[in-house]
Amino acid sequence: MNDSLLVLLPPSETKSDGGSRPFPGDARWPELDPVRAEVRADLVALAEGDPDAAAKALRISPKLAGVELERNRRLGSAPLKPAAERYTGVLFDALDAATLAPAARAWLDGHVAIHSALHGLVGAGEPIEAYRCSHDSRLGGATLKRRWSAPIAAALDAHRGPVLDLRSKAYLALGPLPPGPERAWGDVVERLPDGSTRSLNHFNKRAKGQLVRRLAERCADGARPASLAEVGALVADGFEFDEVGDGVMRIVALGA
Repeated sequence: MNDSLLVLLPPSETKSDGGSRPFPGDARWPELDPVRAEVRADLVALAEGDPDAAAKALRISPKLAGVELERNRRLGSAPLKPAAERYTGVLFDALDAATLAPAARAWLDGHVAIHSALHGLVGAGEPIEAYRCSHDSRLGGATLKRRWSAPIAAALDAHRGPVLDLRSKAYLALGPLPPGPERAWGDVVERLPDGSTRSLNHFNKRAKGQLVRRLAERCADGARPASLAEVGALVADGFEFDEVGDGVMRIVALGA
């Protein structure tokens, strides 16, 4: 579906447990595998070393260090779960992928990717383990930004269809969206009574989850938006899309 709409989401720090192994399905973006393997190996090595140093490098609180480091030590053998169900928190609770009807879920799995500090781009339906690695984790050697920036940008540049980038600014920096027609970073805001707009802050994540869920449901019957304007038209009952230039699309959440 290289010529279809691609929606990018940020990951979350929190993940659910459980899953199964083996897990059917082929990984997308296999060109990212060398960096994935490098980051995975560094995470396992870090988790197997000094626990205090590992917790500091991964910015884990003492309360969570035991669980999170054990997750990283088990990378490669732990249960797998679709990425859209592995991640938890405000955005993914609002998306609630597990409750989508089959056709809407199929659309989500084929058109939505999550940008992971460990995996790079991972499809919403692709199986992943629970892990701890953030955009600012310090693994030793090259920074995650240096490792991921060029490969992610190249993978996104190769995509021929529209791209709606709903990642956080931190993950946008970890893999820039190359400029091009029908590619935009979505700045999700609310409109104030005086007509001005402001960032949604905490509700930003919830609005993104709601937007993507609504889009999956609207595209379940075969709709294939060929432009960001068409994407906006599909969700116009809940969001307004305002193009503001320089690769930025202002998305106003109605009734936020």
